[in-house]
Amino acid sequence: MALTIASREVDGVTVLDLSGRVTLGEGSVQLREAIRDLISKGSHKILLNMGEVNYIDSSGLGELVSAYTTAKNQSASVKLLSLTHKVKDVLQLTKLYTVFDVFDDEASAIASYK
Repeated sequence: MALTIASREVDGVTVLDLSGRVTLGEGSVQLREAIRDLISKGSHKILLNMGEVNYIDSSGLGELVSAYTTAKNQSASVKLLSLTHKVKDVLQLTKLYTVFDVFDDEASAIASYK
């Protein structure tokens, strides 16, 4: 299943609802372009809702790190929401879980930007 990305705005925070697989090729490229596009348009509060992401590979992890770094360099921030067990396990295994701000519910994630 390919990656689909839906964008919405909540209290000044851009929420990207991701669904599918973040993998080498199309999925990771889509994610990269979506985040860079948002930052270039002035969005500095980006929340990735990963509740529907059923698989992420090393390329997808690389894109998350790249998004985080790109955002930080542009005075923006990328936070993660609703990690599935598989994605959470991979982030913990690679120690990336400590790099990102991770939230289980959208309300507290949105509130963290204030």
